[in-house]
Amino acid sequence: MKIPSRIQPLVDDGLIDEVLQRLKSGKEADVYTVLCGDSIRCAKVYKEATQRSFKQAVQYQEGRKTRNSRSARAMQKGSKFGRKQQEETWQTAEVDALFRLDKAGVRVPEPYICLDGVLLMELVTDADGMVAPRLSDVTLTEENAISDFHIMIRNIVRMLCAGLVHGDLSEFNVLMDSQGPVIIDLPQAVDAAANNHAESMFERDVNNITAYYGQFAPQLLKTRYAKEIWQLYEEGKLTPEVPLTGRFVEEEHKVDMGSLMDEIIAAEDEYYDRLRISKEREEE
Repeated sequence: MKIPSRIQPLVDDGLIDEVLQRLKSGKEADVYTVLCGDSIRCAKVYKEATQRSFKQAVQYQEGRKTRNSRSARAMQKGSKFGRKQQEETWQTAEVDALFRLDKAGVRVPEPYICLDGVLLMELVTDADGMVAPRLSDVTLTEENAISDFHIMIRNIVRMLCAGLVHGDLSEFNVLMDSQGPVIIDLPQAVDAAANNHAESMFERDVNNITAYYGQFAPQLLKTRYAKEIWQLYEEGKLTPEVPLTGRFVEEEHKVDMGSLMDEIIAAEDEYYDRLRISKEREEE
């Protein structure tokens, strides 16, 4: 097929020999299979900011580190240079996350290089060597659903131990190879410690995965792994192999209504006292 203009520099540099086909056109990138020597790999071509339809990008970028203070100031001002720096930060976020997670033992595609907005990485395949299907396209037995669900939970734990939250995890961002689920699509991954939205994103990720597998194994819907895992993380007790129960009991705090009403009445009295004093000063 015709070589996309964004991939041409990688062809010129000898990193890619041939573009085979386009796998998908998504909200943030186009994905192609490419030939690199004797290996078939995956090339993810990120769309420019003006072409992307990914919403609430600001929430995902919170807490991301920039190379220097000049870049940070430019990004805040929204200058042309700042927009370019923001775009580079967005495009390199996924490859940074992939390298970190691959090292942490999380099942993700092996990354190779990111150049000029093109991420070259492993092509995930099934047992027959074909492109691996998405989890959303797979029908599971109850037994397989339970097994794969626990594999996913363990990978989510490893991800959090590595300091990252996927931020957009669902059955559409997981591939199924011969060994089970593989997590993909990480440009919006957030720093668990630096992003104020990390906890809510983490809970949404886990709940999305639970809801999907729960279609095949309804007993999974009763689990509360998101709360349990996040509490362990906040307490500094989370490790890649920490035992999990799937249970979590909310702490209940009894409200002392008498003390609460006393505080409300005292606040009202203080408010009206200020009004009275202010009026008396005006009349003097």
